[in-house]
Amino acid sequence: MSRIKPVAMAVIALIAMILFLQNTQTVETRILFFTIAAPRAILLIATFLLGMTAGALAAVHFSKRSK
Repeated sequence: MSRIKPVAMAVIALIAMILFLQNTQTVETRILFFTIAAPRAILLIATFLLGMTAGALAAVHFSKRSK
């Protein structure tokens, strides 16, 4: 049972690496008044990190609110 977690993490990391390596094309993204030209992989990572940050902040906010 203790070996399942590292194996699952390795599989997820491998899938993420494949996803990032397949999305190397440069794309333009408009955010309000700015246009950003970056590889899709960078935009995927940035979106993922923003989502994780928003989720963590929401969890902290609602855990403090319920106490």
